Amino acid sequence: MTDQQQDDGTRKVAELVDQARICMLTTMTADGTHVSRPMALQDVEFDGDLWFFALDDSAKAEEIRRNPQVNVAFADDKHQAWTSVSGTADLVHDRARMEELWAPPLKVWFPDGVDTLGAVLIRVRAETAEWWEASSSRTRRLIGSVRAAVTGDPGKFPAENHTERLG
Repeated sequence: MTDQQQDDGTRKVAELVDQARICMLTTMTADGTHVSRPMALQDVEFDGDLWFFALDDSAKAEEIRRNPQVNVAFADDKHQAWTSVSGTADLVHDRARMEELWAPPLKVWFPDGVDTLGAVLIRVRAETAEWWEASSSRTRRLIGSVRAAVTGDPGKFPAENHTERLG
């Protein structure tokens, strides 16, 4: 893969992630069970890292300490796009970065803002991303769905699917 192809792949993932904004963060519990929960993405400038606010004593923070491999899944029904990002998470105690990423809606969970006791950032260093994007035309998707069902060939559905290596 050329540097240009990797840059193009990162830009495409950035566009898809930015459009979706809300995701499901999946971690693994001590007994190996996967747990997903909704999270709001904090950084709009995707450069290979995803940023989230959390509490240092939360289950997700403990799960990340134990097993930092995570998945972050975005669904954007409006644009008919889905993105799954796999990577390694860590907990970041950086007040300056918290202030940079702070958004007023976070006050619901962090009543004292970045001064909330135990506030921490989760950084996910993206390694790979797989994305699917369907045609924006409802008619084209409907016709493609019918064609795929009749022929038994899911390849007839008008959608793209790509895997990008990011890290």
